[in-house]
Amino acid sequence: MNSPGTHVRHLDDVRILDLFAGPGGLDVAAHFLGYRSVGIEWDRNACETRYAAGLPTFHADVSVMRETRFDEIPKSIEVLAGGPPCQSFSVAGNGAGRRALDTVKKYIHRLVDGEDEAEIDNDLHALGDPRTALVLEPLRWLLKAIETEDRDPYKVIVLEQVPAVLPLWEVYAKLLRSGEGRLKGVKYEAECWELKTEEFGVPQTRKRAVLVARRPGHGAIEPLEATHLPFDLHRGKRDTAQGDLFPTDSAVPGAKQRWLSMAEALESASKPTGSPVNVSRLRTGGAMKFFVVSNYGSGGDPKNRGRRLSSEPAFTVTGKISRNKVYKSAADYEARKSDRFTIPESGVLQTFPHNFPWSGNDQAQQVGNAVPPRLGMHVLSRALRGNTPSDEELTTATTWPTVARTVTDELRVIGCGDQSQCPADSHKVTRAPRKSAP
Repeated sequence: MNSPGTHVRHLDDVRILDLFAGPGGLDVAAHFLGYRSVGIEWDRNACETRYAAGLPTFHADVSVMRETRFDEIPKSIEVLAGGPPCQSFSVAGNGAGRRALDTVKKYIHRLVDGEDEAEIDNDLHALGDPRTALVLEPLRWLLKAIETEDRDPYKVIVLEQVPAVLPLWEVYAKLLRSGEGRLKGVKYEAECWELKTEEFGVPQTRKRAVLVARRPGHGAIEPLEATHLPFDLHRGKRDTAQGDLFPTDSAVPGAKQRWLSMAEALESASKPTGSPVNVSRLRTGGAMKFFVVSNYGSGGDPKNRGRRLSSEPAFTVTGKISRNKVYKSAADYEARKSDRFTIPESGVLQTFPHNFPWSGNDQAQQVGNAVPPRLGMHVLSRALRGNTPSDEELTTATTWPTVARTVTDELRVIGCGDQSQCPADSHKVTRAPRKSAP
């Protein structure tokens, strides 16, 4: 075990607590904005990526951490952030959360009104998908901080989820403004929006429901300012065997930047010396041209696979991105000669740095579960500073700093130091070897 001094060094001056932290989308965003964070994550593979990236982490269940280990959370924490698991609310899931939205709204009120939490938990479990209850965890963490004698209420709250959860964030916002019940008069300015990731420079189409709340005294929370144009999802069907597969759109003079394409993002990520992103296999005659056939059906037909050109943003990056098929030409498509995105390439489409140290197993799932760091930078900057990230910050966010193996080992001990929860050697997963492009 490391000394207590090592523990303090890694958690000193941490300001942001990231619930359901995954591999670190919000933490990466915080880093490039100059803020230190600590995450809580139960998946050991995501923890290994976080340790390799130098991100302080508690490997624990968010609920258990709140109930039995709350005193381990640094008292320097001022910002509560997180994205509860979305499967039960996602359109790709079984819909249990969507069907239960009205019921969950009532549970939010019941929590604030002070009803017995054990009874609320029993009722939540009856909904069928236990992950649905996790959307209440940020509120429970806030109430815990308010009701703990030596803690201060969080100054800022930042939450994100799939768009279907926006009605719940609206209930959150209304209650946070009121300061009623167990909130004990603690009030927040609070706003929530549905955001399109491509409008913030993320080379994929993805919608997220975001809530930002902060204690009064800093002025109204202004909406985020989109930096890029939206992508038209209804541009008509294309025949990959006919015509020009790779048209380019031009931005309207004087307007926002055009959305970022897959080709632009991957080309840029391949340029730094030693980058694991090698797109030479995707070039033809020096130009990078390809199209992607999604693993998901389109228009309700599972056999109707959607397609995107390299000159367009990617589909929403999910845990199944490794199943998407990449073709260089219509001839390759007809011959069923396909490629796949590598993990570093998939990460770049999520706006992770090109050299982010993906580790452990299930890396595609880690990538898909993450918050796009570039979107996170815009949200956190608005919440914490009231502005947008600088061009310098966004430019710097393309390369991750090298992390010494000793730091990774120290963070693993901090995160998995309780051997009753993390058996010896269970987290010593070696970093996955980088696959070179054919």
